[in-house]
Amino acid sequence: MSYPIETIRHSLAHVMAAAVQKLYPDVKFAGGPAIENGFYYDFDTEHRFSEEDFASIEKEMKALIKSDGRFDRREISLEEAKELFKNQPYKMEWLNEYDAKGEVLSIYSFRDFTDLCRGPHVESSKDLPKDGFKIRNVAGAYWKGDSKNKMLQRIYVDAFEDADKLNAFLKMQEEAAARDNRKLGKDMDLFHFEPEFAPGAVFWHDKGYRIYRKLIEYMRSRQDRAGYYEISTPSVMDRSLWETSGHWEKYGAHNYSGKTQDDRVFCIKPMNCPGSVLTFKQGIRSYRDLPLRLAEFGKVNRYEASGSLMGLLRVREFTQDDAHIYCTPEQMESECIDALKFILDIYKKFGFDEVKIYLSTRPEKRIGSDEIWDLCENALAHSLQEHGYAYEINPGEGAFYGPKLEFVLRDALGREWQCGTIQVDMNLPERFDVSYIGEDGEKHRPIMLHRAMLGSIERFIGVLLESTGGALPLWLSPEPVVVVPVSEKYKDYADEVVKSLQQNGINARSDLRDEKVNYKVRELSLAKTPIIAVVGEKEVEAKSVTLRYLGKEGQENKSLSEFIAYMVDAIKMPL
Repeated sequence: MSYPIETIRHSLAHVMAAAVQKLYPDVKFAGGPAIENGFYYDFDTEHRFSEEDFASIEKEMKALIKSDGRFDRREISLEEAKELFKNQPYKMEWLNEYDAKGEVLSIYSFRDFTDLCRGPHVESSKDLPKDGFKIRNVAGAYWKGDSKNKMLQRIYVDAFEDADKLNAFLKMQEEAAARDNRKLGKDMDLFHFEPEFAPGAVFWHDKGYRIYRKLIEYMRSRQDRAGYYEISTPSVMDRSLWETSGHWEKYGAHNYSGKTQDDRVFCIKPMNCPGSVLTFKQGIRSYRDLPLRLAEFGKVNRYEASGSLMGLLRVREFTQDDAHIYCTPEQMESECIDALKFILDIYKKFGFDEVKIYLSTRPEKRIGSDEIWDLCENALAHSLQEHGYAYEINPGEGAFYGPKLEFVLRDALGREWQCGTIQVDMNLPERFDVSYIGEDGEKHRPIMLHRAMLGSIERFIGVLLESTGGALPLWLSPEPVVVVPVSEKYKDYADEVVKSLQQNGINARSDLRDEKVNYKVRELSLAKTPIIAVVGEKEVEAKSVTLRYLGKEGQENKSLSEFIAYMVDAIKMPL
C-alpha cells in the first residue's frame, strides 16, 4: 500500500521519537510534525544532542523499521490520557489546556513509544523507507515558540519515499549551500553584515552597491516608460500617521520608534504607502488625473527576530520598489492587469519564466467592512479569470487593508520565492479621507493599488544570486571584465585595454598582483568574474585579447576593437 509523503514523514517522526526514547530513557517529548522535505521532533533531555549522535539515532531508527512494528491507534478519555502521560510535562500541559469541543482524543503506539496524535500513520513500519531519511541538524526551539518558555532541542530530519529521492534532495541542498547568498556575498566581495552593531542591515561594498544601483536604474527606466511618477517620502514620520493607517495596531511590535524632546513619538517607516497617500492628497485631484501611478524606492525598517534573519533574503532594513496606483473603480481591472503583465515581463528579463500567482484573501485581523472585502476579492479574481491567468487561493493571507496577488518565482534549483505583490485597497483612501473630483463635479474615493515588482531590492538580489550561482547577466554584473597581464612586461597594454573599455562605458580593471596567471584566473573565477581577458606578447602584437568566460571551457581570441564592440552591446540593459 502506498501512503502520502506527509503520512510517511509523520510516521517516521514517531519512529525517531521511539529511537531517542530507547537511547536516552530520561527524555521528555514535546511534538513532531511533518514539514516540507521531512519532519522534526522537539525533545527535553539533559543529553545535548550533536552530530556525533546522528548515526546512532539513525541506526536505531532503521532497526525499528526492520522490526516490522505496528502503529496502533486507540481513542481514550481525557482522564486516561492524563494518567498515561503523567510523567511527560509537555503532554500534560497540552492536556490541561485541552478543550474537547466534541473531539475524540487519540493515541498512537509504536513499539514502546506512545504519543498523543490525530494521525494518520502507516499501518506498519515495513511501509516506511529505511534508506529514505537522514538527520539534518539539531537546533534550539522554545516550547510553544515563546521565548519565555524553556528551550528544547529540535532534531530536523530530511525524509522521502526512497533513497533516490533523498539523495537527489541532498545533492540539491549541497548546491544550494554553494549558492547561499551570504557565501557568494563574501566570495564576490559584495556585502557583509555586522550583527553586533546593525543586525539585519546590509553593508554594501562597492561591487554589491553597483548591482543595487543598476537594478534600481533598470526598474526606474521601465517605470518611466510605463507612465509612473517617482516620489520620495520621509523616513521618519509621526506615530499618528501609522495609527491612522492601521500599521501601528497591526505591526506595532515590529516598528522602530522613539520620543523626541518635545514629547512627540516618531516612527521609522515600516511601509511606504502612508507617505504616498499624503503626496496624493496635495492639491485637488480630478478624474482626468487618474490613473495616477506614484513609484518610490523607499527604505523601510521592520524588526524581525534574530533567528529569522537570512542574509539578503530576510533583513530588518530594506528598499521596496513600491508603487501606488490611484484609479477610479472603472479603471481598477485594467490597472491590475497592466501591473500584472508588467511584473511578469520583468521576471522574464531576469530568467524567471515559471511564476505562480496566488490570490490571498482576507486575514482574521483586518480593517474595513466585509462588503468592501467582497468587492475587492471578487474584482481581483474576475480580472485574473477574464484574462486567462491561472491562480490559486491563499486563504487568510491578504494584507490587513486588502486582498492581494502574490507572485512566487521558481529558481534554477526548483525552489520557490515569494517576491512581487499587487494589493487592492479601498480602506486607506477612506481612513485618510482622500478623494478626486469626478466628471459629475462631486468628490469620489479613489481605489488604491499597492504594487511591488521585486518585493525588496535586497531580497531580489539574494534570490538572483542564489538562482544564478553568482553568474549574473553581463549588464547587471558589477565587474564584467578583468584584464590579466601574463607578466609585468605587459602591464602597459593591460592598462590600455582597461582604458579603452572604460571609455566605452564598461566597468573594467586590470589584475596586477604579483601572482601566476593560473592563480589569478582561479581567484577571479571564484569571485564569479564573467570575463577574464588575458594579455601577453601575442596579444600586444595583434592588438587583441584572449578571453575566458565564466562557466565555459576553453578560450577565444578577439581583436580589441571586436571585444569592445561585443561588450558595448552585451552590457546594455534589457528593454
